[in-house]
Parts: sequence; C-alpha cells; structure tokens
Amino acid sequence: MTSIQQLPIAVAGASGRMGHILIEAILASDDCRLAGALDRLDSPALGLDAGASMGRATGIAITADLRSGLQGMSCLIDFTRPEGTLTHLKVCRELGVKAVIGTTGFSEQQKTEIADIAKDVAIVMAPNMSVGVNVTLKLLQMAAKAMSEGYDIEIIEAHHRHKVDAPSGTALKMGEVIAQAIGRDLKDCAVYERYGHTGERAPSTIGFSTIRGGDIVGDHTVLFAGIGERIEVTHKSSSRSTYAQGSLRAARFLTGQQRGLFDMFDVLNLR
Repeated sequence: MTSIQQLPIAVAGASGRMGHILIEAILASDDCRLAGALDRLDSPALGLDAGASMGRATGIAITADLRSGLQGMSCLIDFTRPEGTLTHLKVCRELGVKAVIGTTGFSEQQKTEIADIAKDVAIVMAPNMSVGVNVTLKLLQMAAKAMSEGYDIEIIEAHHRHKVDAPSGTALKMGEVIAQAIGRDLKDCAVYERYGHTGERAPSTIGFSTIRGGDIVGDHTVLFAGIGERIEVTHKSSSRSTYAQGSLRAARFLTGQQRGLFDMFDVLNLR
C-alpha cells in the first residue's frame, strides 16, 4: 500500500507511555502513517524524532505547535489529560481534523464542550479503546437486563500507581451501561465510598471499589451477587497495545464520518 493511501495520523502526548505505544502501532500498520507528534511546551522531547525511543527514525519531530503539528492530518489520537485534550480539539475543529479520544477524567462541562466540537468534526471518544473491553460492555448490558432484580451489582477496578483519576473511566462506563440497561441513572445510584457504619446495602445501588498499585495495566470485574449464586464478568489488560489497536480501528471508522460524536460501540457495530 502506498503512502498516498495511508491515513496521516498525529499522536498527542508523543513522549509518554501511551504515546510511544501508539506511535509503534502506527509504524507497524499498513494503512496508517505517523504524520504528526505533539507534546507539552515543557516536554524535554521537543525537537526529537518521534521514533527516537524505539531506535527508529520517522522523520517526524515532536512539536508543541498545535497548528503546524495538526496541519494536513486525517486524525489526532489523544490519550493525554482533559485540559490538554480540549485545547487540542479546539484546534482540530479549526483545521477540520478528526479525533480519537482515549483521555479519561472529563467533567460534565468538558463533555458538553466536546459534544459541541463534534458538531463540526467527527470524534470517537471512549474511556477504553480495547476491543475486548467494549465487547465486555455489551455482555454487561445483556447480563444487567436479565439480572435487574435480586442481584447486587459491584464494580471492582485495579490500575497502576500512576493513574490519577478514580474510579477509572472504564469502570464508570461499565456503571453507565449497566444503569441504563436497568432503567436507572448512575448519578442517583452509584456508591463510590464506604467507611464506618454504613448500614445495609441498598438494593438499587451500584458499588465501586478502586485499587491502585504497581504496574497493573487495567483489571475490571463486575459482580452480580444474588442469593445462592454470583456471576463475575472480568476483563484484564496485560498490555496497552490493545488500546492502540482499538484506536487505529476508530481512526479507520472516522474516514467515513464527517461530524458527530461516536464511541467504540459505533466503531465495532455493537449497537
């Protein structure tokens, strides 16, 4: 496949752990090419080749200049922080660049801003780009409908010590999918903390437990606990490469979209 047919993709946070994995996945792809690499103004990697950490020369220098770094891109893939992502998206809107957003920790106001930007450019936003996680979400949707009565629902997630938001975006998405399937609003039924004399568990709640430690990439378990039986639906990530491969699938999906806000259910045709 020639370079003309390849999707020109820019990566935000190019010097970070996820940035390195995204760049590696793009370089290994037949139908995508690395065409831009962005990072913060204070990054020591500015000016370096985006493939330097892998011992590869890509010819793409890491830059903090958003407009030059995004010019001519088909898509930006962004796994950074909410404030940075929003800054990037505003420039994407100006330049007509589509975006795949794996950033988590957005406030409701920030999500509203993203939805507004998506009126002009196509965006795939998901708290987890893994194909396996999104298939798990579909399974949870089915399970919740069948066990909406008589089962207590608990979500347990574990991540590495460096993760800054809790519960994880994936755990929250699991809660949202389950709540929607059983006709509840997660804002009204989520329980994020238990300490001291809590009283009996309210049957309509969805509980969350968070673990942080070591280098855990991401483990999620949803427990449906009934009388005499329990079902556990678990997904475990052992490599961030699954997020990168899912992101490339999302970027390919966006080639057929002009504007709108999508998620991985749309990408994977799980509706």
